Amino acid sequence: MEASVAVATQRSRSGFLWYLFLLGLTNLIWSAQGTAVKFLDGRLGPIAIAFLPFYVTTLLLIPLLIRSRRANAAASPISLSDWRSFAIAGIGGQLLAQLGMTWGISISLASNAAILNLLIPVITAVLASMMLKERMTALRWLSLFIGLAGVVLLSMEDLRQSSLGQMKYLAGNLLIFGGCLGSSFYNVYCKGLLQKFQEVEILIASYIFASIATVPLLVWVEPFHWSSLLAFDWKAWAAFAFLALLMYGASMLLFFHVLQHMDVTIASMSLYMIPVFGVGLAATFLGEHLSGVALAGAAVVLLSTILVMKYDSANSELQKGCDKTP
Repeated sequence: MEASVAVATQRSRSGFLWYLFLLGLTNLIWSAQGTAVKFLDGRLGPIAIAFLPFYVTTLLLIPLLIRSRRANAAASPISLSDWRSFAIAGIGGQLLAQLGMTWGISISLASNAAILNLLIPVITAVLASMMLKERMTALRWLSLFIGLAGVVLLSMEDLRQSSLGQMKYLAGNLLIFGGCLGSSFYNVYCKGLLQKFQEVEILIASYIFASIATVPLLVWVEPFHWSSLLAFDWKAWAAFAFLALLMYGASMLLFFHVLQHMDVTIASMSLYMIPVFGVGLAATFLGEHLSGVALAGAAVVLLSTILVMKYDSANSELQKGCDKTP
């Protein structure tokens, strides 16, 4: 009996570490989005930067969707109501998230975006409570605010240099906020769809609708010319490939996989790791100085994430998922 309990405990611990690793890898990829966008800025407009790689991702994933549907003989047919749900996720979630972030940063400041992104876990927690009836325990609220405090410490320099109150950046800040809202809505709404569909089906179907809806933007709002691609150097192509293959593809599949095993509120708190990784990447590749305050903030952020993932007893889905860890 004691041996079986020990095995179950070890399996649960291994499962926790596995999902923590997947969330860390996902956030590492997301933290590099700004760097990739900077390599493309000036060569493409904000709408093209946001959605040309998105189109490539969608086209590459469609065969995976077809294969997944054929392999799953028990899969129920997709009804008109299901297609409507995918359209809501794609247009109300992905389109708003990607367009708001990219376009907003182009007419505002990156520091403003870093600060406004702190709202995503908070917005997600509120939406999950409303839409999915997830319970906001005292531990979740505590971890949420500890993480927020850590990112504030991490972003002290950005806070000093930010211009959230300047009217000339108001439109950009509103777009960034819309992107935060779209990202939160997408994660929460798709968590509900996971009860019926696999993560790959939800991701690709929503991408299809988001792609179709954005084509008019590249025709009338920001006309795209194929000659723009000829000006790409290897860094620009590498950034484009990163966005298409990792940012919009692999990272989203990883995040959806984790959502099958834990509450979206808890998974969203891992987004506090993005500025931690961002600071680390800047120090490694750009030689930027890490202050003591920034290091303290990074430690606090990681503490908040581990705290809620490890000790939140309300997260029964994670405990069940741990037993299925390969």
